[in-house]
Amino acid sequence: MKLIRFGEIGKEKPGVIINNEYFDVSDVVADYNEDFFSEGGIEKLEKEISGTNLKKVDSNVRLGSPLARPSKLLCVGLNYLDHAKETNAPIPTEPILFFKSTTAIVGPNDDLIIPKGSRKTDWEVELAIIIGKKASYVDEANAYDYIAGYCLHNDYSEREFQLERNGQWAKGKGCDTFAPLGPYIATKDEIGDVHQLNLWLTVNGKKLQDGTTANLIFNVPFIVHYISQFMTLLPGDVITTGTPAGVGLGQKPEPWYLKPGDVVELGIDGLGTSKQTAKAYTV
Repeated sequence: MKLIRFGEIGKEKPGVIINNEYFDVSDVVADYNEDFFSEGGIEKLEKEISGTNLKKVDSNVRLGSPLARPSKLLCVGLNYLDHAKETNAPIPTEPILFFKSTTAIVGPNDDLIIPKGSRKTDWEVELAIIIGKKASYVDEANAYDYIAGYCLHNDYSEREFQLERNGQWAKGKGCDTFAPLGPYIATKDEIGDVHQLNLWLTVNGKKLQDGTTANLIFNVPFIVHYISQFMTLLPGDVITTGTPAGVGLGQKPEPWYLKPGDVVELGIDGLGTSKQTAKAYTV
């Protein structure tokens, strides 16, 4: 299944994509949130809508984040060898973890707002994991049992805030609009091999990132296993798995960053595409 949330900001309704058409399922699902995933919502929804005449939705409707605000948005940093090298960072021996604020979450095609005072707003196409059930001290061999599905994520980052303002990375990662998710959540059965997906990103039509999840340093089951040794993951939590080379920080001969009017497009095999237009912060 492909799960979407559609409608005006703050008024999104749950829906599904079937044969490239959008349908409203708000009569059978309250929202795609912790309760939905913890109560076996995907399986129940499949049964509920089987053979049902669903209300069709205009495919031009605004899409919101495909899940309601999760309890956590966790990120794995420097998880592609080529990205670590381009940023002159040491290769991690264990996953580097940081949080993005859940207030950064927006729809896949919403505008990117360059933060007040920002000079180094950067892009990062990433595969995101959606947790399907409560996970604590998970064995790596069983990690897939705790995954509900996957989605596309752009891990926007303000590099000056992140790297030059002291403290942890969260300063440069959690700004408003810095976590567009979607267009949809693809359930596990939609994705053949999660470690053989191409992912790409362009700025103003120029392809800057072109990678594959085959190059993850720490793979999907290990990431779920590893994080669950340090904290409980709740249904609906999001783990985003790192980005390949090609970010603004790594551009040669000099880094360059986003400015108002720039258009960022990105995609991952089986997880759709998204598009954000950079806008200047205004009061």
